[in-house]
Amino acid sequence: MIDFLRGIIVHRETEYVVVDVRGVGYRVFCPNPYAAQLKEGEETTLFIHYHVREDAHLLFGFISREEQSLFRLLLEVSGIGPKVAIGVLAGGGRPEVIATAIQQENLSFLTKLPGIGRKTAQRMVLDLKDKLGAISADKDPFAAFTAGAGLAAEPQGTGAWSEAKAALIALGYTEAEADRAGQAIKSKLQGGEAVDAVMKLALQALYQQSLK
Repeated sequence: MIDFLRGIIVHRETEYVVVDVRGVGYRVFCPNPYAAQLKEGEETTLFIHYHVREDAHLLFGFISREEQSLFRLLLEVSGIGPKVAIGVLAGGGRPEVIATAIQQENLSFLTKLPGIGRKTAQRMVLDLKDKLGAISADKDPFAAFTAGAGLAAEPQGTGAWSEAKAALIALGYTEAEADRAGQAIKSKLQGGEAVDAVMKLALQALYQQSLK
């Protein structure tokens, strides 16, 4: 069982990073591979969930124990597999935000997360409400999302942008950085994209901007 990996980020894609650990490259699927904490060429510690399928052995990595714990709890919910769980973490921002939404039975928030319909949101509340106390520690975990909800005065080609922008701010990016990412991806949006798809494009844009 692999609990964590410590190594150099040598490559990033929209769904995963490659971590060089003493000459061995591990492909690790992450909620936000282009997050500021995961920089190419720098040593990083990722907390790992080792997932075994009949046709593959997959590594899922997280920048904190809280993310790792929440991911594993999400997998206990009927209808949520690793792909949806990763999308929930990517779309929800911080683990505290998602945990508090579950504890408060905030179905409106939960159903906005990628891959989560009303029935699945209800199952999340029923199955996990009493298991998340240690994760939900913020006094006002929705502050960044509340503040960010109205930041996009002019939609960047899709109704999902305002939610994606709020999520970027919750991840620690500034409003100006989020706005620059929105302008950079505006031409790529056709309208109707899911929040997680917009997030991936925006994170890619932020990464490219950091190289300039």
